[in-house]
Amino acid sequence: MSFTSCQGQKKDEPTENTTEIYTYKSGDYNGIGKWYLGREIAHVMGFQGMEWLNRPEREKEENVSKLLENMDIQSDDVIADIGAGSGYHVFKMAPIAHEGEVYAVDIQEEMLAEMRRQLQNNGLDNVNLIKGYEQSVNLPENTIDKVLMVDVYHEFNYPLEMMLSIKKSLRPNAKVYLIEYRGEDRSIPIKTIHKMTEAQSIKEMEAAGFKLVKNIDNLPWQHCMVFEKS
Repeated sequence: MSFTSCQGQKKDEPTENTTEIYTYKSGDYNGIGKWYLGREIAHVMGFQGMEWLNRPEREKEENVSKLLENMDIQSDDVIADIGAGSGYHVFKMAPIAHEGEVYAVDIQEEMLAEMRRQLQNNGLDNVNLIKGYEQSVNLPENTIDKVLMVDVYHEFNYPLEMMLSIKKSLRPNAKVYLIEYRGEDRSIPIKTIHKMTEAQSIKEMEAAGFKLVKNIDNLPWQHCMVFEKS
């Protein structure tokens, strides 16, 4: 178990030449005024929202148990939870992948501190806490079997750079699970800028060299889109 950042890419190091791929204009009050492939990037939810991440009704609203079934986690899987937050999914996945490892990646020190506190109390020895950066997940190359991103991708300030960084960390045949509130469904009580459509998701993933394998349509409010390197 590690409480320090692993030696991956340098802080905010661009993975490829990605100049002139973003545009800037005013938009949604909850956006940052930066656009990527026609989508405005949302503000990052700060650590002040930690209580919402851990809300008791989350299982009912999101059916997290079903999401974990969708991931088909094996005992020796090496998994990366990108934007792990307070560790809601991390501490559910780690006991399943008990012979493997879970990398919990977040850019906020307060989130890492909360996961560190939980680790000191639960005895898990297969969780690694990783300080990520805006343009790098800071993971070792060719290491990860499965990547989980739950309602976080739409907040990446540098989505292309982040996906290219993730791609470098993946083993052959690795899977990326992109979980986002369905932008096609206006009835879902989430702000529009914090949702994504399947079509927009595919467009952005393809730009980074990924292809959609399937969209598992069994979660109450979210897409469960599975991507592989193309």
